[in-house]
Amino acid sequence: MPHPDLVIRATNEDDWRQWRALRLEMLRDYPLAYGETLEHALTVDEAGWRARAARGTMPGQTSIVAIDGERWVGHMGGYIPDATSGPMLVGVYVAPDHRGEKAGVSRLLLEAVERWALGHGDTLRLEVHEDNPRAKRFYEKLGFGLTGRSRDYELRPGGLELEMIKPLR
Repeated sequence: MPHPDLVIRATNEDDWRQWRALRLEMLRDYPLAYGETLEHALTVDEAGWRARAARGTMPGQTSIVAIDGERWVGHMGGYIPDATSGPMLVGVYVAPDHRGEKAGVSRLLLEAVERWALGHGDTLRLEVHEDNPRAKRFYEKLGFGLTGRSRDYELRPGGLELEMIKPLR
């Protein structure tokens, strides 16, 4: 069961400091998963972090966080890449000490993103690096399946991003 003080909510521009700290934690924990390097993230200025945090309040985007007491412990975001592809899940992270079924953080975050996504389509897509089997298994447990489509991963070490999709009900 989640901690009784766990809050799941959308981010806003004023959250920029907490969002920055969580994003840097994400990139340090598993740099292959986010399409951005830690080095790049460290160069983003306050205006850039404010814009990123504001995604939780912008049309066609969402940014959902899990906050346990005062600590930000998870994130999932979504956006609409184009008019034909439907919503995409991005920026998935749960702090190591909040992972697993007991904590329930990932399911609560995903439920919030799915509620947002239902307003934009009947499926939710994501991409996972081929060398991230833990994440692939995690997504499969949450109802995502491989589509057979992939694209080149733009950062080192290269490889492929595998597309997965989940029908929304």
